[in-house]
Amino acid sequence: MQAEEEGLPLPVYLADLAMNKFDALSDAVQCAREMHVVPEFAGNRAPLADPYARALIYGLDMDRDLDSLVALYIAGVCSLGYGLRQIIDAQRDNGIETRDIVISGGAGQHPLVRQLIADACGCSVLATKSEEPVLLGSAILAAVAGGQRASVTDAMQAMTARECEYSPNAAYTSLHRRRYQAFQLLQQTAKNIREERY
Repeated sequence: MQAEEEGLPLPVYLADLAMNKFDALSDAVQCAREMHVVPEFAGNRAPLADPYARALIYGLDMDRDLDSLVALYIAGVCSLGYGLRQIIDAQRDNGIETRDIVISGGAGQHPLVRQLIADACGCSVLATKSEEPVLLGSAILAAVAGGQRASVTDAMQAMTARECEYSPNAAYTSLHRRRYQAFQLLQQTAKNIREERY
């Protein structure tokens, strides 16, 4: 209701509320308290390729106030970073190093989301200047197909630009490591329950 009154989408409103509580963006993880989310609402595509995986939320209580909704939102954003971290870990195990993540569009347009993703996955997050990444990708491919650019790499270099970079905040490395371990434990426990058909 309040988000509508301010003309904001609910995720932006919640991110703004969390962001305004702290001096530094990374501090917003404190809002999540003991709440954890495994956001596999439609299964896990990567790195586990488990279409039967399902979402979990741990730590809900009977509170119905706005702070509880902000906590759930922040826990959810962090969990997206932990899912990304799982993919990065799997790539590393297979000899592929990931230094930076490029984020654009949707929730990735909000500075708080960008910082929490960087903190949670442990990689720098680069934001592009494009507000419409799907259209830009189409334009890049069209430039190559139309002979305006020699390659996709050439078109990307010519047509994209970095807006800013969000680096992981070392002060929260330990907290995010523990939260990532909880994420993995919840994920594995859910799989065990599903496979045992409790």
